[in-house]
Amino acid sequence: MKILVLNCGSSSAKFAVIDASTGEERLSGIAQRLGSPSASLDWKFAGQKRSKVLHHAEHGAALREVGELLNEVGLAKEIAGVGHRVVHGGAKFSGSIPITSEVVAKIEECIPLGPLHNPPNLLGIQIAQDLFPDLPQVAIFDTAFHQTMPPRAYLYAVPYEWFEKYEVRRYGFHGTSHRYVSQQAVRQLGLDPEDHAIVTAHLGNGCSLAAVRDGKSMDTTMGLTPLDGVVMGTRSGSIDPSIIAHMKKALHRSADDVMDALNKRSGLLGISGLSNDMRTLQEAADQGHARAALAIDKFCYSVAKAAAGMIVSLGRVDALVFTGGIGENAVQVRARIVELLGFAGFALDPHVNQTHGKAQRGRITRSTSPMAAVIATNEELMIAMDTAEIIGRGEKVAAA
Repeated sequence: MKILVLNCGSSSAKFAVIDASTGEERLSGIAQRLGSPSASLDWKFAGQKRSKVLHHAEHGAALREVGELLNEVGLAKEIAGVGHRVVHGGAKFSGSIPITSEVVAKIEECIPLGPLHNPPNLLGIQIAQDLFPDLPQVAIFDTAFHQTMPPRAYLYAVPYEWFEKYEVRRYGFHGTSHRYVSQQAVRQLGLDPEDHAIVTAHLGNGCSLAAVRDGKSMDTTMGLTPLDGVVMGTRSGSIDPSIIAHMKKALHRSADDVMDALNKRSGLLGISGLSNDMRTLQEAADQGHARAALAIDKFCYSVAKAAAGMIVSLGRVDALVFTGGIGENAVQVRARIVELLGFAGFALDPHVNQTHGKAQRGRITRSTSPMAAVIATNEELMIAMDTAEIIGRGEKVAAA
Protein backbone atom coordinates (compact mmCIF):
# COMPACT_ATOMS: atom_id res chain seq x y z
CA MET A 1 0.00 0.00 0.00
CA LYS A 2 1.49 3.33 -1.10
CA ILE A 3 1.04 6.28 1.27
CA LEU A 4 1.67 9.98 0.71
CA VAL A 5 3.41 11.35 3.82
CA LEU A 6 3.17 15.11 4.47
CA ASN A 7 5.03 17.21 7.03
CA CYS A 8 4.10 20.89 6.76
CA GLY A 9 6.17 23.52 8.55
CA SER A 10 5.82 27.29 8.66
CA SER A 11 7.73 27.81 5.39
CA SER A 12 8.12 24.31 4.02
CA ALA A 13 6.30 21.11 3.16
CA LYS A 14 8.17 17.81 3.13
CA PHE A 15 6.59 14.92 1.27
CA ALA A 16 7.24 11.31 0.39
CA VAL A 17 5.45 8.41 -1.23
CA ILE A 18 6.26 5.21 0.64
CA ASP A 19 5.21 1.62 0.13
CA ALA A 20 4.19 0.78 3.69
CA SER A 21 4.52 -2.97 3.17
CA THR A 22 8.09 -2.93 1.82
CA GLY A 23 9.44 0.37 3.18
CA GLU A 24 10.42 1.45 -0.33
CA GLU A 25 10.49 5.22 -0.79
CA ARG A 26 9.18 5.84 -4.29
CA LEU A 27 9.33 9.65 -4.21
CA SER A 28 10.60 12.21 -1.72
CA GLY A 29 11.05 15.94 -1.67
CA ILE A 30 10.48 19.31 -0.08
CA ALA A 31 8.81 22.56 -1.03
CA GLN A 32 10.90 25.10 0.84
CA ARG A 33 11.31 28.84 1.43
CA LEU A 34 7.59 29.17 0.75
CA GLY A 35 6.32 32.71 0.38
CA SER A 36 9.73 34.02 -0.68
CA PRO A 37 11.17 34.83 -4.12
CA SER A 38 13.42 31.78 -3.83
CA ALA A 39 10.63 29.28 -3.11
CA SER A 40 11.36 25.96 -4.76
CA LEU A 41 10.21 22.38 -5.13
CA ASP A 42 13.00 19.82 -4.88
CA TRP A 43 12.40 16.10 -5.29
CA LYS A 44 14.02 12.74 -5.90
CA PHE A 45 12.46 10.04 -8.07
CA ALA A 46 13.97 6.91 -9.59
CA GLY A 47 17.42 7.95 -8.38
CA GLN A 48 17.25 11.35 -10.09
CA LYS A 49 17.15 14.70 -8.29
CA ARG A 50 15.13 17.52 -9.81
CA SER A 51 14.20 21.06 -8.81
CA LYS A 52 11.64 23.65 -9.84
CA VAL A 53 11.38 27.36 -8.95
CA LEU A 54 7.99 28.24 -7.44
CA HIS A 55 8.22 32.09 -7.32
CA HIS A 56 6.61 33.24 -4.04
CA ALA A 57 4.39 30.14 -3.83
CA GLU A 58 2.58 29.56 -0.54
CA HIS A 59 1.60 26.16 0.86
CA GLY A 60 -1.49 25.78 -1.32
CA ALA A 61 0.31 26.37 -4.60
CA ALA A 62 3.25 24.24 -3.51
CA LEU A 63 1.08 21.25 -2.60
CA ARG A 64 -0.79 21.60 -5.90
CA GLU A 65 2.60 21.28 -7.56
CA VAL A 66 3.18 18.12 -5.53
CA GLY A 67 -0.15 16.81 -6.80
CA GLU A 68 0.86 17.51 -10.39
CA LEU A 69 4.23 15.87 -9.77
CA LEU A 70 2.48 12.73 -8.53
CA ASN A 71 0.55 12.62 -11.79
CA GLU A 72 3.66 13.21 -13.88
CA VAL A 73 5.58 10.32 -12.32
CA GLY A 74 2.59 7.99 -12.43
CA LEU A 75 2.05 7.61 -8.68
CA ALA A 76 -1.16 9.60 -8.17
CA LYS A 77 -3.53 6.69 -8.85
CA GLU A 78 -1.50 4.30 -6.69
CA ILE A 79 -1.75 6.32 -3.46
CA ALA A 80 -4.11 4.78 -0.92
CA GLY A 81 -4.05 7.52 1.71
CA VAL A 82 -2.29 10.54 3.21
CA GLY A 83 -0.44 10.49 6.53
CA HIS A 84 0.15 13.84 8.23
CA ARG A 85 2.76 14.59 10.87
CA VAL A 86 1.16 16.69 13.61
CA VAL A 87 3.53 17.98 16.27
CA HIS A 88 1.33 18.66 19.31
CA GLY A 89 -1.67 16.56 20.24
CA GLY A 90 -1.57 17.47 23.92
CA ALA A 91 -3.19 14.78 26.06
CA LYS A 92 -6.03 14.41 23.58
CA PHE A 93 -4.40 11.77 21.39
CA SER A 94 -2.59 8.62 22.49
CA GLY A 95 -2.12 7.21 19.00
CA SER A 96 -2.51 7.85 15.29
CA ILE A 97 -6.08 8.52 14.21
CA PRO A 98 -8.24 9.04 11.09
CA ILE A 99 -8.81 12.74 10.47
CA THR A 100 -12.39 13.89 10.98
CA SER A 101 -13.87 17.31 11.70
CA GLU A 102 -13.75 16.43 15.42
CA VAL A 103 -10.05 15.55 15.21
CA VAL A 104 -9.30 18.83 13.41
CA ALA A 105 -11.14 20.73 16.13
CA LYS A 106 -9.07 19.01 18.84
CA ILE A 107 -5.82 19.78 16.99
CA GLU A 108 -6.94 23.42 16.85
CA GLU A 109 -7.50 23.33 20.62
CA CYS A 110 -3.83 22.31 20.99
CA ILE A 111 -2.55 25.41 19.14
CA PRO A 112 -1.74 27.24 22.43
CA LEU A 113 0.55 24.29 23.29
CA GLY A 114 2.11 24.17 19.82
CA PRO A 115 1.72 27.68 18.36
CA LEU A 116 4.64 27.35 15.92
CA HIS A 117 3.85 23.89 14.59
CA ASN A 118 0.14 23.10 14.75
CA PRO A 119 -1.10 25.92 12.47
CA PRO A 120 1.03 24.81 9.48
CA ASN A 121 0.20 21.18 10.26
CA LEU A 122 -3.51 22.06 10.10
CA LEU A 123 -2.99 24.03 6.91
CA GLY A 124 -1.38 20.99 5.32
CA ILE A 125 -4.35 18.84 6.33
CA GLN A 126 -6.84 21.34 4.90
CA ILE A 127 -5.02 21.67 1.58
CA ALA A 128 -4.48 17.92 1.26
CA GLN A 129 -8.19 17.31 1.83
CA ASP A 130 -8.98 19.81 -0.94
CA LEU A 131 -6.44 18.27 -3.33
CA PHE A 132 -7.14 14.62 -2.52
CA PRO A 133 -10.80 14.58 -1.45
CA ASP A 134 -11.23 10.87 -2.13
CA LEU A 135 -8.21 9.73 -0.12
CA PRO A 136 -8.38 8.83 3.58
CA GLN A 137 -6.28 11.15 5.76
CA VAL A 138 -4.60 10.14 9.00
CA ALA A 139 -2.90 12.22 11.74
CA ILE A 140 0.29 10.92 13.40
CA PHE A 141 1.27 12.90 16.51
CA ASP A 142 4.78 13.57 17.83
CA THR A 143 3.37 13.60 21.35
CA ALA A 144 1.20 10.45 21.22
CA PHE A 145 3.89 7.88 22.03
CA HIS A 146 4.65 9.59 25.34
CA GLN A 147 1.07 9.45 26.63
CA THR A 148 2.00 6.26 28.52
CA MET A 149 4.25 8.20 30.91
CA PRO A 150 3.19 7.93 34.57
CA PRO A 151 2.26 11.11 36.49
CA ARG A 152 5.61 11.17 38.31
CA ALA A 153 7.25 11.64 34.90
CA TYR A 154 4.85 14.02 33.19
CA LEU A 155 3.86 16.31 36.06
CA TYR A 156 5.76 19.50 36.86
CA ALA A 157 6.04 20.56 40.52
CA VAL A 158 3.93 23.67 39.92
CA PRO A 159 0.50 24.56 41.36
CA TYR A 160 -1.69 21.57 40.49
CA GLU A 161 -4.41 23.78 39.03
CA TRP A 162 -1.97 24.78 36.28
CA PHE A 163 -2.12 21.18 35.15
CA GLU A 164 -5.89 20.88 35.64
CA LYS A 165 -6.89 24.19 34.02
CA TYR A 166 -4.08 24.98 31.58
CA GLU A 167 -2.65 21.55 30.68
CA VAL A 168 0.84 22.41 31.97
CA ARG A 169 2.70 19.08 31.91
CA ARG A 170 5.45 17.23 30.10
CA TYR A 171 4.28 15.98 26.70
CA GLY A 172 7.48 15.01 24.91
CA PHE A 173 8.16 15.00 21.19
CA HIS A 174 9.96 12.96 18.52
CA GLY A 175 7.54 10.20 19.51
CA THR A 176 7.39 8.73 16.02
CA SER A 177 11.17 8.42 15.95
CA HIS A 178 11.45 7.00 19.47
CA ARG A 179 8.76 4.43 18.69
CA TYR A 180 10.38 3.39 15.42
CA VAL A 181 13.94 2.99 16.71
CA SER A 182 12.87 1.21 19.89
CA GLN A 183 10.94 -1.32 17.80
CA GLN A 184 13.92 -1.74 15.49
CA ALA A 185 16.22 -2.16 18.47
CA VAL A 186 14.16 -5.08 19.77
CA ARG A 187 14.46 -6.78 16.36
CA GLN A 188 18.08 -5.95 15.57
CA LEU A 189 19.57 -6.51 19.00
CA GLY A 190 17.59 -9.61 19.88
CA LEU A 191 15.79 -8.12 22.88
CA ASP A 192 12.73 -9.68 24.46
CA PRO A 193 9.65 -8.04 22.86
CA GLU A 194 7.73 -8.47 26.13
CA ASP A 195 10.47 -7.42 28.56
CA HIS A 196 12.97 -4.75 27.50
CA ALA A 197 14.37 -1.47 28.79
CA ILE A 198 15.75 0.88 26.13
CA VAL A 199 17.05 4.45 26.24
CA THR A 200 16.56 6.05 22.83
CA ALA A 201 18.58 9.17 22.02
CA HIS A 202 17.25 11.14 19.04
CA LEU A 203 20.08 13.59 18.39
CA GLY A 204 19.76 16.08 15.55
CA ASN A 205 19.17 19.83 15.44
CA GLY A 206 16.37 19.00 17.85
CA CYS A 207 17.27 16.41 20.50
CA SER A 208 15.39 14.29 22.98
CA LEU A 209 15.83 11.06 24.90
CA ALA A 210 13.16 8.59 25.94
CA ALA A 211 12.94 5.70 28.38
CA VAL A 212 11.08 2.85 26.65
CA ARG A 213 9.95 -0.11 28.74
CA ASP A 214 8.26 -3.00 26.93
CA GLY A 215 7.35 -0.77 23.99
CA LYS A 216 5.95 2.08 26.10
CA SER A 217 7.42 5.48 26.88
CA MET A 218 8.07 5.86 30.60
CA ASP A 219 9.83 9.23 30.48
CA THR A 220 11.33 11.70 28.03
CA THR A 221 13.38 14.88 28.11
CA MET A 222 11.31 17.36 26.12
CA GLY A 223 8.48 18.93 28.06
CA LEU A 224 5.50 21.20 27.48
CA THR A 225 7.34 22.35 24.37
CA PRO A 226 10.39 21.13 22.39
CA LEU A 227 12.57 23.70 24.21
CA ASP A 228 13.00 21.56 27.32
CA GLY A 229 15.57 18.81 27.82
CA VAL A 230 19.12 18.40 26.54
CA VAL A 231 21.28 20.93 24.67
CA MET A 232 20.24 21.18 21.01
CA GLY A 233 21.33 22.92 17.83
CA THR A 234 19.82 26.32 18.58
CA ARG A 235 17.70 25.53 21.66
CA SER A 236 19.00 25.89 25.20
CA GLY A 237 17.38 22.80 26.66
CA SER A 238 16.54 22.88 30.39
CA ILE A 239 17.50 26.09 32.20
CA ASP A 240 16.65 27.88 35.43
CA PRO A 241 13.30 29.58 34.63
CA SER A 242 14.52 32.69 36.47
CA ILE A 243 16.91 33.32 33.57
CA ILE A 244 13.94 34.54 31.53
CA ALA A 245 13.00 37.24 34.03
CA HIS A 246 16.66 38.12 34.62
CA MET A 247 17.47 38.58 30.91
CA LYS A 248 14.22 40.42 30.28
CA LYS A 249 15.40 43.08 32.74
CA ALA A 250 19.04 42.96 31.70
CA LEU A 251 18.29 43.37 27.99
CA HIS A 252 15.24 45.63 28.43
CA ARG A 253 13.38 43.24 26.12
CA SER A 254 10.14 41.32 26.31
CA ALA A 255 9.76 37.76 27.55
CA ASP A 256 8.96 36.76 23.95
CA ASP A 257 12.32 38.18 22.84
CA VAL A 258 14.14 36.15 25.48
CA MET A 259 12.20 33.03 24.50
CA ASP A 260 13.13 33.65 20.87
CA ALA A 261 16.81 33.72 21.86
CA LEU A 262 16.42 30.49 23.84
CA ASN A 263 14.83 28.79 20.84
CA LYS A 264 16.86 30.20 17.98
CA ARG A 265 20.21 31.53 19.26
CA SER A 266 21.16 29.16 22.07
CA GLY A 267 22.33 25.54 22.27
CA LEU A 268 25.37 24.61 20.20
CA LEU A 269 25.11 27.89 18.30
CA GLY A 270 24.87 29.98 21.45
CA ILE A 271 27.86 28.43 23.18
CA SER A 272 30.11 28.21 20.14
CA GLY A 273 29.11 31.51 18.55
CA LEU A 274 29.88 29.70 15.31
CA SER A 275 27.29 27.17 14.17
CA ASN A 276 24.51 24.81 15.18
CA ASP A 277 25.91 22.10 12.86
CA MET A 278 27.88 19.39 14.67
CA ARG A 279 30.07 18.70 11.63
CA THR A 280 31.14 22.34 11.43
CA LEU A 281 31.81 22.44 15.16
CA GLN A 282 33.85 19.23 15.10
CA GLU A 283 36.04 20.57 12.28
CA ALA A 284 36.51 23.86 14.13
CA ALA A 285 37.31 22.09 17.41
CA ASP A 286 39.90 19.94 15.65
CA GLN A 287 41.53 23.18 14.49
CA GLY A 288 41.65 24.62 18.00
CA HIS A 289 38.40 26.59 18.22
CA ALA A 290 37.92 26.60 22.01
CA ARG A 291 34.23 27.50 22.11
CA ALA A 292 33.37 24.91 19.47
CA ALA A 293 35.08 22.31 21.64
CA LEU A 294 33.22 23.63 24.70
CA ALA A 295 29.87 23.41 22.88
CA ILE A 296 30.52 19.77 21.95
CA ASP A 297 31.64 18.93 25.49
CA LYS A 298 28.51 20.56 26.96
CA PHE A 299 26.32 18.70 24.46
CA CYS A 300 27.82 15.29 25.28
CA TYR A 301 27.64 15.93 29.02
CA SER A 302 24.01 17.00 28.69
CA VAL A 303 23.03 13.87 26.74
CA ALA A 304 24.94 11.48 29.02
CA LYS A 305 23.42 13.06 32.12
CA ALA A 306 19.93 12.73 30.64
CA ALA A 307 20.60 9.12 29.61
CA ALA A 308 21.51 8.30 33.19
CA GLY A 309 18.20 9.83 34.27
CA MET A 310 16.32 7.69 31.76
CA ILE A 311 17.96 4.59 33.26
CA VAL A 312 16.46 5.60 36.62
CA SER A 313 13.04 5.69 34.94
CA LEU A 314 13.56 2.16 33.59
CA GLY A 315 15.17 0.53 36.60
CA ARG A 316 17.72 -1.12 34.29
CA VAL A 317 19.01 -0.70 30.75
CA ASP A 318 19.24 -3.31 27.99
CA ALA A 319 20.32 -0.91 25.25
CA LEU A 320 21.17 2.71 24.57
CA VAL A 321 20.20 3.58 21.01
CA PHE A 322 21.61 6.55 19.08
CA THR A 323 19.60 7.94 16.17
CA GLY A 324 19.04 11.21 14.26
CA GLY A 325 21.59 13.15 12.21
CA ILE A 326 24.11 13.49 15.05
CA GLY A 327 23.36 10.16 16.67
CA GLU A 328 23.79 8.23 13.43
CA ASN A 329 26.87 10.03 12.10
CA ALA A 330 28.93 11.80 14.79
CA VAL A 331 31.47 9.13 15.77
CA GLN A 332 33.33 11.27 18.32
CA VAL A 333 30.15 12.49 19.96
CA ARG A 334 28.91 8.94 20.49
CA ALA A 335 32.30 7.92 21.84
CA ARG A 336 32.29 10.73 24.41
CA ILE A 337 28.73 10.02 25.56
CA VAL A 338 29.47 6.31 25.99
CA GLU A 339 32.65 7.19 27.88
CA LEU A 340 30.69 9.41 30.26
CA LEU A 341 28.33 6.49 30.89
CA GLY A 342 31.20 4.18 31.75
CA PHE A 343 30.05 4.11 35.39
CA ALA A 344 26.98 2.16 34.16
CA GLY A 345 29.23 -0.44 32.53
CA PHE A 346 29.20 0.87 28.96
CA ALA A 347 32.47 0.17 27.12
CA LEU A 348 32.90 1.39 23.56
CA ASP A 349 34.40 -0.71 20.77
CA PRO A 350 36.22 2.09 18.88
CA HIS A 351 36.54 0.10 15.66
CA VAL A 352 32.85 -0.73 15.24
CA ASN A 353 31.91 2.79 16.37
CA GLN A 354 33.94 4.17 13.45
CA THR A 355 31.72 2.18 11.06
CA HIS A 356 28.52 3.02 12.96
CA GLY A 357 28.18 -0.59 14.06
CA LYS A 358 27.20 -1.75 10.59
CA ALA A 359 28.90 -5.13 10.96
CA GLN A 360 27.33 -5.71 14.40
CA ARG A 361 23.64 -4.95 13.73
CA GLY A 362 24.32 -1.43 14.95
CA ARG A 363 26.09 -2.38 18.18
CA ILE A 364 29.07 -0.14 19.05
CA THR A 365 29.99 -1.45 22.51
CA ARG A 366 32.08 -4.46 23.49
CA SER A 367 30.43 -7.86 23.91
CA THR A 368 30.99 -7.78 27.68
CA SER A 369 29.37 -4.34 28.00
CA PRO A 370 25.76 -3.22 28.11
CA MET A 371 24.63 -2.56 24.56
CA ALA A 372 24.84 0.81 22.85
CA ALA A 373 23.83 0.84 19.21
CA VAL A 374 23.26 3.04 16.18
CA ILE A 375 19.89 2.61 14.47
CA ALA A 376 18.76 4.92 11.68
CA THR A 377 15.38 6.49 12.29
CA ASN A 378 12.66 6.56 9.66
CA GLU A 379 9.77 8.71 10.82
CA GLU A 380 8.28 8.83 7.34
CA LEU A 381 8.06 5.04 7.19
CA MET A 382 6.46 4.94 10.65
CA ILE A 383 3.85 7.48 9.49
CA ALA A 384 3.21 5.45 6.33
CA MET A 385 2.88 2.22 8.33
CA ASP A 386 0.43 3.77 10.80
CA THR A 387 -1.63 5.25 7.98
CA ALA A 388 -1.73 1.96 6.09
CA GLU A 389 -2.70 0.04 9.23
CA ILE A 390 -5.60 2.38 9.98
CA ILE A 391 -6.81 2.24 6.38
CA GLY A 392 -6.49 -1.53 6.42
CA ARG A 393 -8.62 -1.77 9.56
CA GLY A 394 -11.33 0.12 7.74
CA GLU A 395 -11.67 2.79 10.38
CA LYS A 396 -13.78 5.81 9.61
CA VAL A 397 -11.67 8.28 7.64
CA ALA A 398 -14.22 10.86 6.61
CA ALA A 399 -13.03 14.27 5.44
CA ALA A 400 -13.26 17.12 7.90
